[in-house]
Parts: sequence; structure tokens; C-alpha cells
Amino acid sequence: MSNWNSGINDRQLKEDICEIGRRIYNKGFAAANDGNISIRVGENAVLCSPTQICKGFMKPEDICAVDMNGDQIAGKRKRTSEVLLHLEIMRNRPDIKSVVHCHPPHATAFAIANEPIPQCILPEVEVFMGEVPIAPYETPGDQKFAETVTPFLKATNTIILKNHGTVSFGKSVEDAYWKTEILDAYCRMLLLAKQMGSVEYLNEQKSRELLDLKKKWGFDDPRFHNEDCDLCGNSAFREGYKEKIPVQRAFPKAPDFPGILQEPCGTACETPAAGSANEDLVQMITNQVLAALGR
Repeated sequence: MSNWNSGINDRQLKEDICEIGRRIYNKGFAAANDGNISIRVGENAVLCSPTQICKGFMKPEDICAVDMNGDQIAGKRKRTSEVLLHLEIMRNRPDIKSVVHCHPPHATAFAIANEPIPQCILPEVEVFMGEVPIAPYETPGDQKFAETVTPFLKATNTIILKNHGTVSFGKSVEDAYWKTEILDAYCRMLLLAKQMGSVEYLNEQKSRELLDLKKKWGFDDPRFHNEDCDLCGNSAFREGYKEKIPVQRAFPKAPDFPGILQEPCGTACETPAAGSANEDLVQMITNQVLAALGR
């Protein structure tokens, strides 16, 4: 972390939190005092938004600071109780510098319905986001709530909080925010498409091409490490679910494609079936010919 800014009095970073707070509020991602934002500024220091404040009207002097245990170490206003969620993410992901939690309405609709977000539909989402897990519900504000995301942190930067909202994280506060905006825009598109009828999934070849592109660009994905998952079936995080894995109800089930570590299905899967069918047809015709000849 030697290249990180190591001060809790950095005004620019506080300005950055305020700017993202304004974006969240103006986009309708956080009504009234909803949401919270944090930036890690050292080994044991994290700047964060305070409790009971509208994110659209924060000033740098409103921003407070906590240590990695959640104890407040600076600021005139009281820190948000939900900073424990941010700290849990940072402890498990040393590469993460900033966390944004809010309630974007379209993504939160999926959280309320416990509806998994379909994969293999939009290229940008497939490459830059991938599967978005749904963390189980706990009453917000304590460590038990914070730990609901722990099983999903290895290979994602965006998580839906069941019956609550979303949390996204990245190398900067803007990077963390962008993930929230991408997710909510995608969820809005899905809901609009559903009003028109349904969604159409990409085929296996095109889905694999997007994952190849993702790997080429250096983005991680749980499907790169899980041999038994499906390319489009929201199954890469299934071991993290203590509750039942969310099942799609609002959208048609994704097609079954083998994971990136398995052999592609496509032609390889179709050939034996086609051969078997041809053999059966030949045998049937042979039997008919023999019967006609009285043999």
C-alpha cells in the first residue's frame, strides 16, 4: 500500500467522496440519508461518510474516519454503522481501496424479488461484471450483516444484498461507483425487455468468446476457477450460498453450457447423438427391407 495516500486529512479524497455522494443522490440511487461510501487511506485508516446525512449534500468537513476495527478515529460527525460492511470487504480483498453501498432502484428490485440477474445477454456486462451473487439478508449495521458478503468476495466486485440494495468496490471511489451504475442500467434494460416479451441469450460460441476476451484483458471471473459451473447458469458462486440458491422466475432459464474449464458442448455433444440416430434409421430401413423380402 506504499503508493496509497496515507492521511485521514486529505481534502481531495473527502471531496471525492462528496462528489460520488452527489452522483448517487442525483441518479436516485440513495433517497434521503440512504447509502454510504468509503476510501481506504492507509494500513489502518478508512475515510467514510457519516450516519444520518443526505449523500447529495455532504461537505468535506462532514467526512469521518475509522480504523480497520470500525472504531472512529477522526471527524465531528458519527460514522455510519454500515462501515463494518466496507471493512469486511477491505480485509478480505487487500486490492480494494473504495466501497460504495446504495439502493439503485432497478438492481434493488432484483434484491427484493430474490431474482438472480441473467448472464450471457449483454457483452459489456459479461466482460466487466459477470455473475452478480445475492448475499443473504441480515439486519443492517452489525458484523453479522457485514459477513453476509464474505463467501462471495473472491472473484466479484459487485454484490446484491437481499432485500436491501447493492455494494460495489474497486481501486478508486469512482471505479466502485461505476460498477453500481453499470449494474442498475443493465437491470433496467432487463426489466424493459421483459415488458416487451422476453430476453434472448447469446449462444455458447459467443459466450465463450466474451470470456476469452475477459481473460485477455486481465479481468478475473469465478468461471475461470470453477470446473463444475455453467457458463450462463449463475452457478459459479453456489458454494457461497448458505440459503437456497436463487432460482430464476421472471426470466427464462439460461441455456446449459459447460463451464470454461470443461470441453465445449456444441458440435462435440451433437455428433454422437446424430450418429446414433443415423444408425437407428439404417437399422430400421434394413429390417423393413428384410421383412419385405420375407427373410
